[in-house]
Amino acid sequence: MERTCILVKPDGVCKRHVGDVLIRFEKSGFKLIGMKMLRLKRAEAEVFYEEHKGRPFYEGLVGFMTSAPILATAWEGPNVVLAARALLGATDAAKAEAGTLRRDFGTDNRRNLLHGSDSVKSAERELPFFFKPDELFSYTESDWHNA
Repeated sequence: MERTCILVKPDGVCKRHVGDVLIRFEKSGFKLIGMKMLRLKRAEAEVFYEEHKGRPFYEGLVGFMTSAPILATAWEGPNVVLAARALLGATDAAKAEAGTLRRDFGTDNRRNLLHGSDSVKSAERELPFFFKPDELFSYTESDWHNA
């Protein structure tokens, strides 16, 4: 079973689209296994987006990601990385397909509502950045019946 990291960026949190994101992911059959709200410090954002250092958009991205709180989420499901990327839509909200989260709620190439792991390898690096092992949960639909 694959896992992926989805971040609701500052624009998504401040424009109150967290619920929209969670509903779309759950209705798509993904299982939420971790969630926390935080505000990234500049040094944390620099490490998280290190692969983009030196690119023209890097400084703006770091500034944006530290401007307000984000919501870090962890999801599980079959083929969840690629399926989640399809649900997000193209990075540039204006070019994203109709019905995708970025098209519906994003503004542009930076204020595009969400970050999503682009591969299983990326998810394996990103999830521990936000979650300790005991902050990711395994459960089944019937677990609450057995309590």
